[in-house]
Amino acid sequence: MAGVIWIVALVLTTFTVAYIGYGRYLSQFVDLDDTRDTPAHKYQDGQEYVPAKKPVLLGHHYSSIAGGAPVVGPITAALVWGWVPAVLWVAIGNPLIGAVHDFISLSSSLRHEGKSIGYIIGEYVGEKGKNMLLWFAFLLTILVVAVFALVIGVVLNAYPQAATASLIYITLAFLFGIWLYQLNLPFSVGTIVFVAGVFGSVWAGIQYPLALVPGEYPDGTIVLLESTPSLLPVLLESANIGAWVLVILVYGAAASILPVWMLLQPRDYLSSFLLYTGVGGGLLAVIVGTFVTGMGGDAVHPETDAQLSFDIATGAWYGFFGQGGPLAELLPLMPLFPLLFVTIACGTVSGFHSLVSSGTTAKQLNKETDARTIGYGGMLAEGLLAAVALVTVTIIAITPAGVGGGIGLALPNFATGGGAILTALGVPMEYGAPFMALVLASFLLTSMDTAVRLGRYMLEEIVGAPETQVEAYAANRYVNTSIIAIVAFFLLGSGQWEDLWALFGGANQLLASLALLTGTIWLANWSKSKQLVSTGGPMILMGIITFFGLSWVAVYQVIGGRLLGITAEAETTLLAQASAVVQVILIATLLWLALSLFKIGYENMQRARDTGSGVATEMGADDD
Repeated sequence: MAGVIWIVALVLTTFTVAYIGYGRYLSQFVDLDDTRDTPAHKYQDGQEYVPAKKPVLLGHHYSSIAGGAPVVGPITAALVWGWVPAVLWVAIGNPLIGAVHDFISLSSSLRHEGKSIGYIIGEYVGEKGKNMLLWFAFLLTILVVAVFALVIGVVLNAYPQAATASLIYITLAFLFGIWLYQLNLPFSVGTIVFVAGVFGSVWAGIQYPLALVPGEYPDGTIVLLESTPSLLPVLLESANIGAWVLVILVYGAAASILPVWMLLQPRDYLSSFLLYTGVGGGLLAVIVGTFVTGMGGDAVHPETDAQLSFDIATGAWYGFFGQGGPLAELLPLMPLFPLLFVTIACGTVSGFHSLVSSGTTAKQLNKETDARTIGYGGMLAEGLLAAVALVTVTIIAITPAGVGGGIGLALPNFATGGGAILTALGVPMEYGAPFMALVLASFLLTSMDTAVRLGRYMLEEIVGAPETQVEAYAANRYVNTSIIAIVAFFLLGSGQWEDLWALFGGANQLLASLALLTGTIWLANWSKSKQLVSTGGPMILMGIITFFGLSWVAVYQVIGGRLLGITAEAETTLLAQASAVVQVILIATLLWLALSLFKIGYENMQRARDTGSGVATEMGADDD
């Protein structure tokens, strides 16, 4: 029987070749030059523009871009269509599309004073295009905040050990920021001390699990409240999840307002060690376990009690519509094209990354050449997370009753499967599974509060220089951060949170194609001799995939199923029907907005190439 070592070997080989070859070419292509001052140095303000050491910034960037989607998406895809198409899309699409997307987003922002992709596109296509993209991005950040807050709540509810560990490492991050920036104590010593503390938090979490309200938890769990407040929202039939969502949103809002040196930089740097250990440890465990140790005796399947191994236990191919897979009866008809690509999403390409690259990362880049490691390499690292997720599901293949996707499917596979893999390195299952849950929570926490900060940036750029009292309020960091958190909370509390998943996935992929459009416009206006294939090809592909993907969801799943009852059981309540109508309207709006921006962008590129009248900016070399 085939082993998961082949998945690891394929991904590591394609990623290594791509980073050494294509990553180097792209660095030369955009003329990275360390003699130029980066925006972090030119506009250093101690608040947003703060130069960061490369490992610190890589930790922030990686922690921010790697959320729950590269875990949820690949696991779902492997159980719908089989592990072969999922692995191929990650191994090939990530270095040729996703890493290019992140690198170009970071590089273009670097040359535009650390501004967002909305500002950049506005430099070339005008105020209308800028505002359209900024509003698109702002709405996406609210969806990201809502979705990630919910998923974090699910993880902390299922693994109270991760809740305790998360609180401890956030506290350690505050102290590490003071250590570095206020006390000016040694960076290397601080790294050793505080990283040890972060890993110690895993032990503390296992010893002292934490929940907020009464419920069913592991023995020894500390419950903070004796009863459940009556006004607390119940999400996914759990008051504890609702309580954690409230706490997480308040935390995200507060964290996004603080100076980056106080929490964002040190927290993301410290959490990156958890993430590197989870991803790197998982890959190393596969290699060591396959050739040396095998899995530990305590690595058993939770549903069958069968001994686990590094053999692949899932199907390689379940058919174009996934009708031969274990989720066939739980999901609507799902064609491989285009839904495989939208389902895997962030494991290969994510529009949210363009907001991180051009929002927080570009404002902290110390040297231009750091962009290759952080932009291109950071996305490859997220692809490794997707590979680990695929390995966990292919060895354990947990399919809880009635669960057809989402975090309810991904969490048991990633945490339990990841814990089983780590037994090859001598880590007991009782420690390995909560540790992998903490790794997932760490990804989500950093992505979520970074999204709040990015949403604040977007709204501030939309307002510009305030001219009215309303605009002054909108530009106020305390007000606009509160708006984001409150709207995200009501989206979840409405009871229609399930709709956010499809909307988030489609909007995220659509933004990726728009970010690639922005990079292509930048290159077209840079020089008439610049080739546009590296960004233009992925832009067109992602545009087509997203257009057909969202159209399938709108026509087949929502209109044909939920509204008309032709392809699935129709909704019966007025609220559910209204929700379906709103979702169709939102999808139509997203597609119209994207097509309008593509039209404006194409006209600009054609004018720049035909007449040479593109906007002149400081670009570097004139040709390539």
